[in-house]
Amino acid sequence: MTPQSAQMLLALALGFAVAGLIASAHRLITSRLPSFSALSTGPSAAAFAMVPVLMLSAPFLIMRNTLLGRRLEGRRFEFVFMATLIAGFWSLMSGLVLVMSLQACGLLLA
Repeated sequence: MTPQSAQMLLALALGFAVAGLIASAHRLITSRLPSFSALSTGPSAAAFAMVPVLMLSAPFLIMRNTLLGRRLEGRRFEFVFMATLIAGFWSLMSGLVLVMSLQACGLLLA
């Protein structure tokens, strides 16, 4: 496995782990899961504060909603597959930002 492949795998795993951590922390603090509908309340301080939370926890939310929709509504395989690809790509990109931030701080060696 090349170092670039290992870094991408680390970024993907870190992205999903941080997404679950942020969603769980939000649920612990507010006793409800974060939701994209929080942005539809209009311009407010709460909606503005939810943007970073939703950006980091989006892969977890997408997968949770997709798997619940598959089980409860019987969504087609193609829809579940596409949502999994989107969540994986989002997780990879947010994980890469986190890995690069850790490397810039000197906490993770390249």
